[in-house]
Amino acid sequence: MNKNPYSILGVSENATDEQIKSAYRELAKKYHPDSYQDSPLKDLANEKMQEINEAYDEIQRLRKEGKTYNSNTNTYNYTGQGGNTYTNYPDVRNYIRSGRLDDAQTILNGIPATKRDGEWYFLQGMIHYRRGWTDQAYGYFKTACDMCPENVEFRQVLNQMNSQRSYTTPEYTRTTSTQAMGCSSCDMCSALCCADTCCECMGGDLCACC
Repeated sequence: MNKNPYSILGVSENATDEQIKSAYRELAKKYHPDSYQDSPLKDLANEKMQEINEAYDEIQRLRKEGKTYNSNTNTYNYTGQGGNTYTNYPDVRNYIRSGRLDDAQTILNGIPATKRDGEWYFLQGMIHYRRGWTDQAYGYFKTACDMCPENVEFRQVLNQMNSQRSYTTPEYTRTTSTQAMGCSSCDMCSALCCADTCCECMGGDLCACC
């Protein structure tokens, strides 16, 4: 459906399930065909009732799959709920998973700026992280979380990177023989955890114990 299903029911995208059900019942009662049997508005009521039913079914499907509707771009954002990954960019994720970063980047570059949602920035972050450009990756992850604050997948990766960065601040650094070589044991551990999280987001597993 091209229209925002939430606007059809007259509810906010943050409405509770009960509020959505209540709005649906009110509209269904108003436009039920039985009320227009002898009315010239019968056909219009039937069309409206069909639109209401489709909108309600669409919202139920989106919530079951863990998606939210982005009215600014007319796309769906994955919220990371339910344990399954639903994505607007399956090919990009597959390319990143298989290490074909240039191919993944080519697809993302082809997305118009007005259509770039939170997942677009998250996947840009994944590409940059895989290339070792952690500062740029962090910026993309941060933007993804700002655009989709409820997304568990995005938030987990950003939190891991925040943990990694916190160990490198002056108040956490200690002079050790390992640090003298440019990397402390904390740096190594936190970086490994972050890499494992990012890998798992792409369908793999770097550390079997995590």
